[in-house]
Amino acid sequence: MIVTEFARNQWYVAAYGHEVGRRQLGRTILNEPILLWRTEDGRAVAMADRCVHRRFPLSESPSHLVGDRVVCGYHGFTYGPDGVCVAVPAQQRIPRTARLRTYPVVEQDSFVWVWIGDREPGDTLPPRAPWLVSPDYATVCGMEPLNARYGLLVDNLLDLSHETYLHGGYIGTPEVAETPITTEVDEDAGIVYVSRHMDDAACPPFYAESTGIKGRITRWQDIEYHPPCLYLLHSRIAPVGSPPPAADGTDSHAFHVEVVYAITPSTENSTYDFWAVARDFALDDEKVSDFLRDSNRTVVLQDVAALNTLEEVIAREPDRYQELSVNIDTGGLAARRLLARMAGDVPASQTAVR
Repeated sequence: MIVTEFARNQWYVAAYGHEVGRRQLGRTILNEPILLWRTEDGRAVAMADRCVHRRFPLSESPSHLVGDRVVCGYHGFTYGPDGVCVAVPAQQRIPRTARLRTYPVVEQDSFVWVWIGDREPGDTLPPRAPWLVSPDYATVCGMEPLNARYGLLVDNLLDLSHETYLHGGYIGTPEVAETPITTEVDEDAGIVYVSRHMDDAACPPFYAESTGIKGRITRWQDIEYHPPCLYLLHSRIAPVGSPPPAADGTDSHAFHVEVVYAITPSTENSTYDFWAVARDFALDDEKVSDFLRDSNRTVVLQDVAALNTLEEVIAREPDRYQELSVNIDTGGLAARRLLARMAGDVPASQTAVR
């Protein structure tokens, strides 16, 4: 069954760093309305996006920032970056309960991560995607809202065989669906690994146009899913017959693309689909950047359309509908199991693969 319950006490991507500035940004994460903004010294702040007085959204005009304070556009209640109300209209005394919930924030690898839960994160940090800020890579990125539950996007990304059918003409070729996968789960770290290595495959336009490869390719897809939020696809592309990576990890004969998704639930039936594509070639070529940005956004929108349709289908079907799963689903099923455990749906002793 697709997981619909949320895993709390976890880090979630709320925005890209460039989205958060001196204008308020509102996002809903795990059903919680959150206000994002920056102080005058550049620090990102996350707090409840509802005035304590009459619940007016602080992200909506005419609410505004004055220095390092947020002023509600309805009655003027004013809050500092710690969420404490510092001014109310027509009186000097400020009620002790006049404060907004604030959220721990980490800025890392171009993302603004917010901790959602009822305890502090302590030493727990978000997983990494260092290519997005590395000078050795060029990155394009975007975000598309999805009118579907987040588990559908997790399923989609853990089973890339759909590329052959849904994304033909962009990233899909017959070999993706024809090549078996291997799936491993690191139970202690809570990471799902799915690999598909194609030794002799057609080069899809996404890579042919960006790399200049004209013939057939060796194409590797190595997935790491760090539930609940971060998905990494390590993509290796090289002309057929090229040497494999050296023992020391160097791989000068191949092109490397790091595809990153942050899967952030908004509500039970809506999701933020953050995506980024980082490459280690043609770093200063804006035409390549524009092509990859446009192509990947098209692919993402194809996924969005399919998953929005699937959400509508699921909403109409009877309870306990029985899915059929096959070998290509092993990564997605492992991800569902870990998500269910994190959400508290299933005890760990009952989540072993059988």
